[in-house]
Amino acid sequence: MCGIIGYLGPQEAMPIILDGLKRLEYRGYDSAGMAVIGDNGLAIRRSVGKLMELDKLLSQEPLPGQVGIGHTRWATHGRPSEINAHPHQVGEIAVVHNGIIENYLEIKEQLLKEGHRFSSETDTEIVSHLIVKHLNQGVDYLEAVRLTLMEIKGSYALVIVNAQEPRMLVAARKESPLILGLGEGEFFLASDIPAILPYTRRVIFLEDHDLVVVRDSHYFLLDRTGEKCERPVHQINWSPAMAEKAGYKHFMQKEIFEQPRALIDTFRGRINPDLGEVILDEIHLTPEDIQGLKKIFLVACGTSFHAAMVGKTIMESLCRLPVEVDLGSEFRYRQPLVDENTLLISISQSGETADTRAGLTAGKELGAKTLAIVNAVGSSIARDAGSVFYTHAGPEIGVASTKAFTTQLVALYLIALFLARHLGRLTRPEVKRRLAELLKLPTWVQETLDQDHEIRELAKNYMHAHNFLYLGRSLHYPIALEGALKLKEISYIHAEGYAAGEMKHGPIALIDEKMPVVVLASRSPVLEKVQGNIEEVAARGGHIIALTEADNYQVRERVESVITVPAVSLELSPIVLVVPLQLLAYHIADLRGTDVDQPRNLAKSVTVE
Repeated sequence: MCGIIGYLGPQEAMPIILDGLKRLEYRGYDSAGMAVIGDNGLAIRRSVGKLMELDKLLSQEPLPGQVGIGHTRWATHGRPSEINAHPHQVGEIAVVHNGIIENYLEIKEQLLKEGHRFSSETDTEIVSHLIVKHLNQGVDYLEAVRLTLMEIKGSYALVIVNAQEPRMLVAARKESPLILGLGEGEFFLASDIPAILPYTRRVIFLEDHDLVVVRDSHYFLLDRTGEKCERPVHQINWSPAMAEKAGYKHFMQKEIFEQPRALIDTFRGRINPDLGEVILDEIHLTPEDIQGLKKIFLVACGTSFHAAMVGKTIMESLCRLPVEVDLGSEFRYRQPLVDENTLLISISQSGETADTRAGLTAGKELGAKTLAIVNAVGSSIARDAGSVFYTHAGPEIGVASTKAFTTQLVALYLIALFLARHLGRLTRPEVKRRLAELLKLPTWVQETLDQDHEIRELAKNYMHAHNFLYLGRSLHYPIALEGALKLKEISYIHAEGYAAGEMKHGPIALIDEKMPVVVLASRSPVLEKVQGNIEEVAARGGHIIALTEADNYQVRERVESVITVPAVSLELSPIVLVVPLQLLAYHIADLRGTDVDQPRNLAKSVTVE
């Protein structure tokens, strides 16, 4: 995944593009570059490393002009280097690209035979060459772009400038996000909303195969047939401040502390606690559709996959329907047993995760009813699904997902209650009781956040460990997986999450006096079993960090360290338990001096397969 920004308007392009790149740096940070068309034609600046390197270069060698494009890169083809950084220029054409061009080697070989010379190792450079090739054959600029798009295969978001058309931007998308921002006499193109929030909230979400042309004070769109088309203009309600750190050291820290608000925004307007009703008008399923359901599939990747694992247990318990959880990268390759009596729920914070989107497409082709749980309004998965549940978590900039995860859990819980009520599995009083508990959830999460100082002090004791083990049972097993994922993502400490009952089947061999073991030991029907696991770890000298209630003395007296959690209902406990694990991972990483918001080799949303 990479970050793209383009500008055309009356202002100087360079500071706007640089500001947009800073807001997109979570999408890629191994190199960056900018191209601007000024009085002296097209000029490019590129640098290796984080965006600050490009910023330094531009302060020494600025790029005057009112039309330009910028890019921050997460390497796919070609190592991080100045020559592989975008934009890629051939003649008067410069291109920035997000995605993967699958047939680039084939095209490159043909272009080499025709005398073209390449300066990079990237797949993107062939786009510039192809446009120049068609221009040299006598076709006009826009047709040269269209012919190029017809030749390339794969995924792309492209923004193109041409020094011969100095007041024009051309952009296209296929399977990679791209939005058009509409300002007052100015236009913006970007990979994601935060890049343009300071300038406009009016955006158009481009669809697959759309081609957009911006010229002077107007724009138009062409669809895959080359015909002019219209796309709706959306008003984004995020404020620019929501995408800023607001005094926190890192975006991840800010987003962890935003969770009480985000949880409220997720269930706000969707519940009537007095009547015991879950109101999900966005789910376009008739009562007959729901009664006909025989199976539910939850398809997701990464952190969203862990949310799906929690959702499976809750949905099976409440709805009494079989639920399967699949990784998006595996689902479409295994010939899943899906038909018109299946509900396929795709879960993705960005709504652009390539594997999850492909799983959604595969389910639709097999006749499944589809529902998306996403955060990003207007994203590809949201548009592709038959119904969409927006979590309203607000922009999540930190690569390691936090508030997106907990809001996904709330979304899955509400959907489970909604389906269970329509299936007759839950009575109105039962739903009413659960909604009363849900209203307490933000307070419970805040109580956990209030222990931030204590958790940071605890982190100092374990920050030098080389390995961690996380153990949980039942609904807490996916939270063990998520806690381990958070730690390894941002601190680079090796961590594994396990179902506690599986400890004797291998992980117990790893436990010694150097091994911290995080145990989810809050009250549940399997707490007695978890206490047995604690005894097994203690007998082998492991350093046990337990998450448990303040009055659970049987656990507290047997462990080295305790993180106290509120006493909550079992179904909501995963949301409460994951918060201290997020804080623990954050503080360990911060104390170790790693780049919390932009961990190495990772990008916020994996928009390529």
